[in-house]
Amino acid sequence: MERIKFVPTVDEVLGVALSHLEEAEDAIVSFGQGCEGEPLMQWQLLQKSIRKLRERTDRGTINLNTNGSFPDRLTKLCDAGLDSVRITLNSPHREYYNRYHQPKGYTFGKVIKSLIKAKEKGIYTSINLLVFPGFTDRKEEVKGLIKLIRKTNLDLIQMRNLNIDPDLYLKAMGRGKGMGISKMVDILKKEFPSLQFGYFNRTKEKF
Repeated sequence: MERIKFVPTVDEVLGVALSHLEEAEDAIVSFGQGCEGEPLMQWQLLQKSIRKLRERTDRGTINLNTNGSFPDRLTKLCDAGLDSVRITLNSPHREYYNRYHQPKGYTFGKVIKSLIKAKEKGIYTSINLLVFPGFTDRKEEVKGLIKLIRKTNLDLIQMRNLNIDPDLYLKAMGRGKGMGISKMVDILKKEFPSLQFGYFNRTKEKF
């Protein structure tokens, strides 16, 4: 896919997003997809764009896909009219998160703070959980997820296969034994009956 080589203006963002929000069924627009850079680096553009969109219509869902690196910036987007946020992580534990994501200029603690802040603002929150069978479903990982969900009052877990060389990942994470992804999901559903699972961002009608 060819990438654009410029930062769009607010008017250009509205030119793409507004008609979709106004007219489409189950309309949703998202800033950031995980492959074109971190949207919170352009938070001022997003803040102005979201505010302008919400001045024109309250229809549809405005979502942010992010690494959650700047909780204060995310809070400003929530205030501007953001409806939902999805934050990507591979593990609820700082050690394993750092091994995979190798954050620069932010910390795992800020990622968790972003989830908490967004929820405090009334935003629908989800995590983009990068799933690797044999790691994600280890007992300690499941315990960590339970702790994370309780701490953040998470609404949705989006589960995505982590497309990575297995030997490379296990070398970084250490070897261990999982309980099985289906059993992990059953435990989480039993622990949190209202927690949703899925693969895509939800529209407001399905929050």
